[in-house]
Amino acid sequence: MTVARALAFQAYLYTVSAIMTLGGLPLLVLPRLWTVNAMRLWSRLQLWGAAWITGITYEIRGAEHLPPGPCLIASKHQSMWDTIFWIVGARDPAIVLKKELTYVPLYGWYALKVGMIAIDRGAGPRAIRKLVRQGRRALDQGRPIMIFPEGTRQAPGAPAAYKPGVAALYTQLNVPCVPVALNSGLFWARRALTRKPGKIVVEIQPAIPPGLARRTFMARLEAAIEPATARLVAEAHEKGAQAQDTQQDTQEA
Repeated sequence: MTVARALAFQAYLYTVSAIMTLGGLPLLVLPRLWTVNAMRLWSRLQLWGAAWITGITYEIRGAEHLPPGPCLIASKHQSMWDTIFWIVGARDPAIVLKKELTYVPLYGWYALKVGMIAIDRGAGPRAIRKLVRQGRRALDQGRPIMIFPEGTRQAPGAPAAYKPGVAALYTQLNVPCVPVALNSGLFWARRALTRKPGKIVVEIQPAIPPGLARRTFMARLEAAIEPATARLVAEAHEKGAQAQDTQQDTQEA
């Protein structure tokens, strides 16, 4: 049944995406916010579909830690679900993504239209300078910047591998950084069709104030995200084991 639901959701995801990307082409010549609203609708439809078809719901903890003004959001990244969520998880975020995604027909056009930040990970220091310039432009528009510090999806339990981009944004832009832990990879696998019913928890940590030295900031960021992520993963495993024991007891009774 889980495999069937996963296949059904993939069909739903691609169908909704095709209808909205093709039907929304006129938005590309209209004001940016029209496209932003369309992407938010797409995200909400995908989150709803994940809950209805596969049983994957989500909970946000610590939403009060997100500042009302511009900031840097540094989120753990375990699954494609994370990229869907952050379109609505923050107010009009400028999400940092790899440049290759902007070459994807239709998707890339929309990403550029709404002002996502594309980074060429093979361009070295030049890429970092461009990242900072684009980040400053987003902050000037009153938008938060959302970055995955590890640059790519990591399986739950994998060693942390933070890249320099998040430190460059923090030190150069002088805004608070909000660390975020999550456990999405347990339910939506990063490189497989597997979808397991359950509740993804997104835990927003207290902001790290601006002005720290680069090394101090990176240590605090990792210390905020990694233990919290490990705890969320352990909590989910414990709840899963308890549910399994309850089901077994019910069957034996």
